[in-house]
Amino acid sequence: MEQNSNSNFTLQSLREKIKTLISSGHVPEKYEKILRGFLESYQSVIASHKKNLSDCLPSFELFLTLIEKQFQKPYLFEPYHKCIRTPIDYYQFGLDFLRPLVDLSHSTVRGLDNLKKIVAQLEKKENVILFANHQIEADPQAISVLLENHEPKFAENLIFVAGTRVTTDPLAIPFSMGCNLLCIHSKKYIDSPPEQKHEKQLHNKRTMELMSELLSEGGHAIYVAPSGGRDRANAKGEIEIAPFDPQSIEMFYLMTKRAKQKTHFYTLALSTYHLLPPPETTATEIGETRITHGGAIHLAFSPEVHMESILDSTEETDKHEKRKIRAEFLWRQVKEDYDKFP
Repeated sequence: MEQNSNSNFTLQSLREKIKTLISSGHVPEKYEKILRGFLESYQSVIASHKKNLSDCLPSFELFLTLIEKQFQKPYLFEPYHKCIRTPIDYYQFGLDFLRPLVDLSHSTVRGLDNLKKIVAQLEKKENVILFANHQIEADPQAISVLLENHEPKFAENLIFVAGTRVTTDPLAIPFSMGCNLLCIHSKKYIDSPPEQKHEKQLHNKRTMELMSELLSEGGHAIYVAPSGGRDRANAKGEIEIAPFDPQSIEMFYLMTKRAKQKTHFYTLALSTYHLLPPPETTATEIGETRITHGGAIHLAFSPEVHMESILDSTEETDKHEKRKIRAEFLWRQVKEDYDKFP
């Protein structure tokens, strides 16, 4: 179906811009196919949602401008990165880019009463940890889009524990710059390249120190994906919630116990996979394919989880087994909420 002439011209101009970015050497050649595929799928979803293409493509044009900057001079993230709102409002850019891909009329947010309780706890300068599953790079933007009409300030102030990929991939960085991030080099990337291992370990140590300071300051909500990576589809094409790492959960739990302010725990289940599905396999190399399918997305905030009482029904004494029990309990809560999504 043909768009109006202005939209056609805009779409063609973006194709030309991608071509120019490659021919000028400002963006490596391997990204031409990635960017063209992303653009074509982006405009296809917008058309299927019956949105005006000319209203949506300026966000994609800004995306191309921002990634060009990243290839020329990559942004270096501090251990604790606060979202950048000026001179470019990266937070708003992320929402404006993602929103046209979301079928809001069929999207859902469950557990709004639990979210209101979370907001009340934050207002008392207490902290909240959200143990969540993770499906796409743009999960922070997806959460914000769904909460725009509910608790927009909560979404805006939420802090995400971020791994290496979203702070080093030039196509992800513009979105990451619009988030509050505690940046950690994950196990998968800590040894690559080997000569940077010590520097990355020091970076992680500093991140943990800053997280400890935030928890003692109070009034912060932190999103943690204990799986350490994104959920993926199995051989049958079914999305599987990645298992939670007991050590990761234990680390955050111990940090909150040392903090000066009280911390509350919840789980957060989210279904966003089809917006920007990850590759079928994990890889350390930067430059993955990006194809959007659009559609409805879903969130579910659980009731408060009392970490101490999880172990009430067990006589287990081994500390490693106790950690596994906690991780399994939290994972199961997320899985149960996820399975209830439409």
